[in-house]
Amino acid sequence: MFGREIPDVTLKTRVRDESVGGPNPFRWQDRKTADLFGKGRVVVFGLPGAFTPTCSTEQCPAFERHYDDLTAAGADEVYCLAVNDAFVMFQWGKHLGLEKVKLLPDGSGDFTRRMGMLINKDHVGFGQRSWRYAMVIDDGVVAGWFEEPGINDVGSDEDPYTESTPDNVLAWLEANPR
Repeated sequence: MFGREIPDVTLKTRVRDESVGGPNPFRWQDRKTADLFGKGRVVVFGLPGAFTPTCSTEQCPAFERHYDDLTAAGADEVYCLAVNDAFVMFQWGKHLGLEKVKLLPDGSGDFTRRMGMLINKDHVGFGQRSWRYAMVIDDGVVAGWFEEPGINDVGSDEDPYTESTPDNVLAWLEANPR
């Protein structure tokens, strides 16, 4: 993955817009991954899904807690990407009380598939989801890669979470300043 250019994919997001009015003042906004990840140094972590156990109790909250450390070590932004729709990602962010990590919906799995991280999790009724990983992107190119071992489509894993931790990403950022 090192040296690989990030695929340019359109993510369908929802943004608050008071001009919409009503009880749901949000509008659709397309976000291009080239715009989000193409300039500067960003951290992106992918996970199986919103509201799932490890993602909700460990991985996403850990990146939120370490956000200031990651940005102090050189990350311009920290994004969480999951194969969920914008509505689910919004509610999950509210549920977790996220204030710093930005959630990105990859509802169709296009970005995740083009990164080689789309897996089948039918064994737990999830359908197509992301394998757990994290990466540091420098100006649209993968500079640091942290993938959980044992990627598979049949559930022959214990949902590992050892490589894609914010601690590992932080150590890499500190060892590889821009």
